[in-house]
Amino acid sequence: MHNASTDYNSQQAAVQNVTILGATGTIGVQTLEVISQHPQRFKVFALTASTNVNSLFKLCKKHTPQYAVMLDANAATELTAQLKDANVGTIVLQGEHALSEVAAHESVDVVMAAIVGAAGLHPAMAAAKAGKRILLANKETLVMAGNLFMQAVADGGATLLPIDSEHNAIFQVMPSVKRENLADSGVKRVLLTASGGPFRNASLAELQAVTRAQALNHPNWVMGPKITIDSATMMNKGLEVIEAHWLFNAAPSQIDVVIHPQSIIHSMVEYIDGSVLAQLGNPDMRTPIAYGLGYPDRLHSGVSGLDLVKIGRLDFSEPDPIRFPCLRLAYEALKVGGTAPAILNAANEIAVEAFLAEEIGFMDIHAIIESVLLASQIDAVTSIEQLVAVDASARRAAKDWLKHKYSSMPAQTLKVVIK
Repeated sequence: MHNASTDYNSQQAAVQNVTILGATGTIGVQTLEVISQHPQRFKVFALTASTNVNSLFKLCKKHTPQYAVMLDANAATELTAQLKDANVGTIVLQGEHALSEVAAHESVDVVMAAIVGAAGLHPAMAAAKAGKRILLANKETLVMAGNLFMQAVADGGATLLPIDSEHNAIFQVMPSVKRENLADSGVKRVLLTASGGPFRNASLAELQAVTRAQALNHPNWVMGPKITIDSATMMNKGLEVIEAHWLFNAAPSQIDVVIHPQSIIHSMVEYIDGSVLAQLGNPDMRTPIAYGLGYPDRLHSGVSGLDLVKIGRLDFSEPDPIRFPCLRLAYEALKVGGTAPAILNAANEIAVEAFLAEEIGFMDIHAIIESVLLASQIDAVTSIEQLVAVDASARRAAKDWLKHKYSSMPAQTLKVVIK
């Protein structure tokens, strides 16, 4: 679709400097694995982490970036000492502002935005305004600030490549020439596939008794704990629905979710002529990472080829809205618009933290989110500062729920007039 070159080992292009935001997480580590296979094309410019000193030290020692950023001040001091003792010349920076600095630095060509949660919003915006190639693996940037971020990408002349396997798949099979809307591009709808997580066949009684360990045991993907829990509740897919709206200018009615337990088809696009185009591959995030790094070229990713004969069958079903109420809440937040998706995201982050800390049950996650949404005022999005305040307010409301353990939900639906 994109006239991708087959010159995988081209020596013509200049070496590209890469900043990895969230380097010690699953996506960050896998990005470094792919980069290591192509030293003639990529050089690590900056690596960032929150508090994981030992992991970032090992990565700095191996990849020798020019900069390392730690959010925590004590962690930055400790990393500086370790690098000095190891005679590694990486310069250590500290704090949220430093994340934006290494994302927007004039020497940087590519930014992997892989910080989990709302903390990734500011550096992703900085990269967009600076016109970088952004490999977006952070869901919250589009969920919280979709209109602001997409405008920043356009104004800054940035290149945005989605790294979520689902959106990357849709990007690969979308028309190369975009129109004002999907229908004018010949597209009827996009279909996001979902594994259904470990509980796709669980009864409601079984869901009430789900443990932390069970929820973290994803059948197909290796991911961080927060994203793994989101997959188990299907909030992960709900957030992806919101992302797809902004990435592909798709209305909620043009985005469907299909349960596909094998995770071989990563997503599909249905055209108005009846054609359905799909991107297939083994469930390994190195494939979309390599696609983003090499685009429009195809790069070796280290992922083994797909053996459809061995797989034997591909199954599909509709998601159960009773079993997965988080998916319903995400659709409702998208339809309401404004600050609703930011509130949804913030409440979900607090709820997932509480579940991982074994403070609440699995089915309390959606109860917290719905309670916070229903209790919140929804406004039109006007600025990043506003969204930061909305995020903080929603987190306080979610923590208040945890304190009081509300026994019943408000008898209303999420229908709010944006003011």
